[in-house]
Amino acid sequence: MNDPDPQPPKSIWVDADACPVVIKEILFRAADRTRVSVTLVTNQAIRVPPSRYIKTLQVPSGFDVADNEIVRRMAAGDLVITADIPLAAEVIEKGGLALSPRGEMLTAEEMGARLNMRDMMDTMRSSGVEVGGGPPPLSQSDRMAFANQLDAWLANST
Repeated sequence: MNDPDPQPPKSIWVDADACPVVIKEILFRAADRTRVSVTLVTNQAIRVPPSRYIKTLQVPSGFDVADNEIVRRMAAGDLVITADIPLAAEVIEKGGLALSPRGEMLTAEEMGARLNMRDMMDTMRSSGVEVGGGPPPLSQSDRMAFANQLDAWLANST
């Protein structure tokens, strides 16, 4: 019997300019293994392996151009890979899921606090206060957490 209201397949969108290579490689393997569409949105040319499930979308350079394109094209239930908190907030608001390259599934409940912290750090930096050197390098446990969250999403959406 046919499902009267079949759900369209879910897609993965990648904020690719800042996405670590090792995370992209995990996504490439998952795309071919599960036949899920992975689109890397970038403002520069990048190499991807030949696959009918992996695409790149190059957008013009500019502030938030790639982010805006991801939000415009994604659908509710899609997964977006990003460490960009404002992008994650927009994705969640549109009904998508946001997964950081460190394997943290970002939620609507924590977006307000994360946006406030980001704004405070931006304010401190713009006023001349030196603020840390950025996040630590991606660890093996970060990679494992990412792969586990990805696998859980894939199991629930394909």
